[in-house]
Amino acid sequence: MARPGNKIIQPKLVLLGDMGTGKTSLVLRFVKGQFLDQQESTIGAAFFTQILSVSEATVKFDIWDTAGQERYHSLAPMYYRGAAAAVVVYDISSLDTFARAKKWVEELQNQGNPNPVMALVANKSDLDSKREVQIQDAEEFAKEHGMFFMETSAKTAHNVNELFYEIAKKLAIAYSSKPSKVNLNNETQERRGNLFCCTG
Repeated sequence: MARPGNKIIQPKLVLLGDMGTGKTSLVLRFVKGQFLDQQESTIGAAFFTQILSVSEATVKFDIWDTAGQERYHSLAPMYYRGAAAAVVVYDISSLDTFARAKKWVEELQNQGNPNPVMALVANKSDLDSKREVQIQDAEEFAKEHGMFFMETSAKTAHNVNELFYEIAKKLAIAYSSKPSKVNLNNETQERRGNLFCCTG
């Protein structure tokens, strides 16, 4: 719900990461408060919306959840170009997904929007007993690349809302000097392929 007199911003947010890291589960937990043990793989991309009010602004997120399979990689730029924020997700129990996350960060910084709000997210913190990626390694990588780092669990809801509130606050502060209504999705999005629209 928008607060009276509050600035309204509408940022485009994209989630990137390997298949099976829990990107869709994070979004569904945030938007709908749901978690499915057997979440089907995203085909192409899925679209969601959600509104958060922080002290600086009302943030209307346009969220693009991209497919993690390699065969959809060529479609990714269509979704991350023009994004004001990016969430790069890996699975704490898989070093391979962390290596892939690093490649996504490099690609974003080379081809994406200049100066987006970027988060490196270590998902599946409920699998700590199977951890392959140490927190310190991820924190150091995030710091080196101007990102903030957070561990989450879509299954238990640990830090999921906190993640999106942190992004909302950073975006609101970054655009605090802009006009009263700002659309941060600055390019026409071709909604091609298999897209699913879900509104929170």
